[in-house]
Amino acid sequence: MSEFKISGIVPVIPTAFDSDEEIDWGSFRSLLDFAIAADAEAVCLPAYASEFYKLTEAERREAIVLAVDHLKGKLPVIAQVNYPSTLQAARSAREAQADEVSAICCAVPKMFSLDDAAIAKHFDRILQAVDIPLIIQDFNPGGSSISPRLIAELHRAHPHFRYVKLEEPLMAEKVEAILAETAGAVGVLEGWGGMFMLELIPAGICGVMPGLGISDVLARIFRLAKGGDFDHAYELFQGVLPQIVFSLQNMELYHHAEKLLLQARGIISEAIVRQATRSLRETEARHIQFLNAKILALLDHHGFSRNPARQASVRTAQS
Repeated sequence: MSEFKISGIVPVIPTAFDSDEEIDWGSFRSLLDFAIAADAEAVCLPAYASEFYKLTEAERREAIVLAVDHLKGKLPVIAQVNYPSTLQAARSAREAQADEVSAICCAVPKMFSLDDAAIAKHFDRILQAVDIPLIIQDFNPGGSSISPRLIAELHRAHPHFRYVKLEEPLMAEKVEAILAETAGAVGVLEGWGGMFMLELIPAGICGVMPGLGISDVLARIFRLAKGGDFDHAYELFQGVLPQIVFSLQNMELYHHAEKLLLQARGIISEAIVRQATRSLRETEARHIQFLNAKILALLDHHGFSRNPARQASVRTAQS
């Protein structure tokens, strides 16, 4: 595997469950195969979109180890290690590095408000625990929490802090400020499902970390926009944006919508979300079905395979 670098789409892999809410490892492998076929740059797990907060410590590590083994030589694996405890985050980051992941992603602790000094101390200790690239995830819909100045200071102290994932309002100015403060040495990824990617690509983002279900479409949109073809990028983007906006109103709603889309595409057989979760209202379920039909029609119209991983396996078997 060449030096780790992001320039495109890095989907978060959801956790597949069976009817008993146990992890369905066969379906999990199918999700990884889809990421390969979807032209992803790398995969990230177990993150919020993986329901990491419902997984045991053993399940989290097993998912990382299985992904590394399954994707070896095909796609880099980014291990997400989210903990409010600095000690636990550092230990888990070190374990993930030992498990041969390509990078670590770690969210800014949000359980209680922290000042810059506390955030700096938290990430300084994590960065001391590993020597592979670190991505800091700053999910903060209420506003910014990690400043461009602090990002630059952490990078100067630890050059393997290489990326930051932003999820906050009005990000373009901050993207430009981070690139200026770090002379482009810290790349910026957009989260939030890629909702603002067409605005943020000109501002300088290096990639998007969305869900998996439409990652192949987003990969083409990213390539078109990076190449300056915003008209064709917009044509595709307007077809997937309603699904992104609807699903991200609530994290548990997102899990249902994402898995039902993956089921509609034939990538997983069951759309099970581990409890405790939000029960879908009848109107929500109907709207998800409507949106999924629109996504399938868009895939067919623009020449995407509904399940490119299955198509690739058929071609391999026939050759």
